[in-house]
Amino acid sequence: GFTGKADIEAYGIAEFNARCRENVQRHVDAFEAMSERMGYWADYENAYWTMNREYVESVWWALKQIFAKGLLVEDYRVAPYCPRCGTGLSDHEVAQGYEDVTDPSVYVRFPLTSGPWAGQADLLVWTTTPWTLVSNTAVAVNPDVTYVIARSEAGTFVIAQPLLHKVLGDDAEVLATYRGLDLERWSYQRPFDYVEIPDAHFVVPAEYVTTDDGSGLVHTAPAFGADDLAVARANGLPVVKPIGPDGHFLPEVPQVGGVFFKDADEQLVADLKARGLLFRHVPYTHAYPHCWRCHTPLMYYALPSWYVRTTAVKDQLLAENEQTNWFPPTIKNGRYGDWLKNNIDWALSRDRYWGTPLPVWRNDADPSRMICVGSLAELAELTGRDLADLDPHRPYVDEITFTVRGELGTYRRVAPVIDAWFDAGSMPFAQFGAPHRNDEQARAAYPADFICEAIDQTRGWFYTLMVIGTLLFEQSSYRNVLCLGHILAEDGRKMSKNLGNILEPIPLMDAHGADAVRWFMLCSGSPWSARRVGHKVLDEIGSKVLRTYWSVASFQSLYARANNWTLGGEPGTPTQLDRWALSEVHRLTIEVDAALEDFDTARAGRALLAYIDDLSNWYVRRSRRRFWDGDPAALGTLHECLHVLTRLLAPFVPFITERVWESLFAPTGSGDSVHLALWPSADKVLVDSALGGQVALVRRLVELGRAARADSSVKTRQPLARALISAPGWSAMPEPLRREVADELNVVELSVLADTEAGDLVEVALKPNFRALGKRFGGGTQAVARAISAAPARDFAAALATGSASVLVAGEQVSIGADDVVVTETPRSGWAVASAGAETVALDLELTHELRLAGLLRDIVRLVQEARKSAGLEVTDRIELWWRVGGSPEPAEAIRTHAEQLSSEVLATAVHEGPPSEGVETFSAQDEEMGLHLWLRAT
Repeated sequence: GFTGKADIEAYGIAEFNARCRENVQRHVDAFEAMSERMGYWADYENAYWTMNREYVESVWWALKQIFAKGLLVEDYRVAPYCPRCGTGLSDHEVAQGYEDVTDPSVYVRFPLTSGPWAGQADLLVWTTTPWTLVSNTAVAVNPDVTYVIARSEAGTFVIAQPLLHKVLGDDAEVLATYRGLDLERWSYQRPFDYVEIPDAHFVVPAEYVTTDDGSGLVHTAPAFGADDLAVARANGLPVVKPIGPDGHFLPEVPQVGGVFFKDADEQLVADLKARGLLFRHVPYTHAYPHCWRCHTPLMYYALPSWYVRTTAVKDQLLAENEQTNWFPPTIKNGRYGDWLKNNIDWALSRDRYWGTPLPVWRNDADPSRMICVGSLAELAELTGRDLADLDPHRPYVDEITFTVRGELGTYRRVAPVIDAWFDAGSMPFAQFGAPHRNDEQARAAYPADFICEAIDQTRGWFYTLMVIGTLLFEQSSYRNVLCLGHILAEDGRKMSKNLGNILEPIPLMDAHGADAVRWFMLCSGSPWSARRVGHKVLDEIGSKVLRTYWSVASFQSLYARANNWTLGGEPGTPTQLDRWALSEVHRLTIEVDAALEDFDTARAGRALLAYIDDLSNWYVRRSRRRFWDGDPAALGTLHECLHVLTRLLAPFVPFITERVWESLFAPTGSGDSVHLALWPSADKVLVDSALGGQVALVRRLVELGRAARADSSVKTRQPLARALISAPGWSAMPEPLRREVADELNVVELSVLADTEAGDLVEVALKPNFRALGKRFGGGTQAVARAISAAPARDFAAALATGSASVLVAGEQVSIGADDVVVTETPRSGWAVASAGAETVALDLELTHELRLAGLLRDIVRLVQEARKSAGLEVTDRIELWWRVGGSPEPAEAIRTHAEQLSSEVLATAVHEGPPSEGVETFSAQDEEMGLHLWLRAT
């Protein structure tokens, strides 16, 4: 319920700081619980606290080094100031608190009272802070810009020539022209005379004035602007502050006394309008700095403050930045590099109560004498007291005073505490209490190889770490820095309690698993991009990543047990698919390793997801029969692929990989935990790029064949007689991989599609695109269209595929582009054709009686397999099967013709025509369309 410093002081600084300490400790358990739930390893037993005595002493040591170099100084400057907190802020703090607001943008008349146009013209002054007009001291102009005396319907004004027509319109008449320097010392009538400001109110030159917007004349209020204060000092102008430290106008100020500075705009603008001094008022929305702690609008306010002279090491900071790797790299010379190039001194002191006290003691008899203390031991030596147990916070440290032999006066600590970001930036050494303690350990850990935080820390933690490291050690405290994008709600907005779109992390992990949340954080997009989180995306991760990986591991476990397979047993004979799976997992290792070296977890995630899909939906699916048969080569290959994959996945999804490791690999002597296993090292000998290209071609051809089937409405389970294939590299395709294509497309025979045959399978038609042709040929469009329609369609389309074709129109060749014509290809009756680039698959759709029977058998196998699953049988259970067909005789013929194949497919030890004997317990199923009734039981 406190509203200001008076409340704190009435409560008591010691009591207030005790409550602050409690607040710091209040949420530690919650943070640790979240970290543990997410699997975020941190050394909580040796956690550092910036409020601890040892940490504060390290920070004091750092400040003493900076003080000794003459880079910690006190000065009276205009700095960002929070009137609610009652303290100045640094520019990097301000950068974190911008909020959109609507403010008045006003053009105000300042009538001239001296100079050649006195009483005849007004200075036209533009400002977006009407509240500062009460403190107006001068009007600044650029000495090198041309200014004009211009007359319009609204009056006669002094304005910068480049902005004349933008502000006064095209009809403004120029009466005279001056250089900005010529206007110096012209006096004017100020807009408000609420406070006494002697020896002021005239035009002064200032190079910072621009003509980008406004009028080219800038009003100055030295207490509320850094440039204004510089101009005031250069011209001997007074500095007045009619606004108190609480941000309210002083009570004695007419009209706005006691009003908060931002709230005074409306009243002041209304008064200007009533007195005829308001030329124009345009509300505008812009980003205005607010306190990052309490969201109060900031004001720039002249006050004494302590500064770290970072401008003195600007060149060193730029050099250190050049040695740093930024992710994304655009930040290096963009957002962060620009910040360093425009570096200003760090406003360090804060007029607060809780925080690290500034360790400077000043002599009350001679304020120029100051001592910066670097430790409690040093302070004890100065005071002659044992201060080992002193709490180095206020108010206890404020009570410590001392004298120095031979000097008059007593040394007392200056009041401020320091910017909390200095504490944060001191972490690399202060977490160890160095250099007073553990100095060797701190040096060994410096600089950090890697840090990461949200992108808004570019001007926060990232900056203070580099500045303090460079000031103290002439070296930045990190080598690589990753800027994390913000996590947004599912609707794309920032999460906010007011919007009701907050997702609490632990309930989210309880609903979807910590692994799904981790995968989202790491792999759902570039780490530095903003991403939307919600239940839908986490469900998708659970399905595509976690459950697919889990099902492959379960498949390996199931068939290894069913076939009594053990690691180190009979190796079997590897197939090309085995070699491909192993080649791909070692290629994956190289790719993931390279991506993580570049701190690109999204790229690594894409590669891992693609391999999980390859392993499940190609290798395991295409090798299923071999697993059923207990082929040791297949079981060994899948075990090895999972062994590598699980280690690669472990940093991303630590919980599911640990569970898989415990089941599949710990029993085989691979170690107790995947997180204690060695990171995979790729065996480049096993990486077969040629084989990888061949399998990729096989899969593309299969996709084309499936597309052709889908267009023809012939279901996949129906075998076809043949497929014709045309593709570069197909002639060199090994026979086992050709069989993969045949099996996937369910065709009996594969043949090469010759170029001469391709034309016979597809009919090509040309249709002029009249809209495109009309733009090019206008009245000649119809003639061009007729020529296109009459052209040999196949030859024309072939020419068009190479770039462009031409037609003869009125005796002249006319070039035709791809946008000028619509080419349609229709497969010949009885064929389905699909092409992509240079690859084509054509399916012969003619069905013989034998093919129809084979297709029926596939449907019957599917029905039996579904019945097995419904009966709760294991995939390895053998069954006894009975069947009966009513209606069409073809299903019965299919079973009789392919009885041996049916038995093999469904693991049937016996197949009987007719129902089972009475009393035999079975599970039954039927298909009304085929008239088929089935009974089965486990044997």
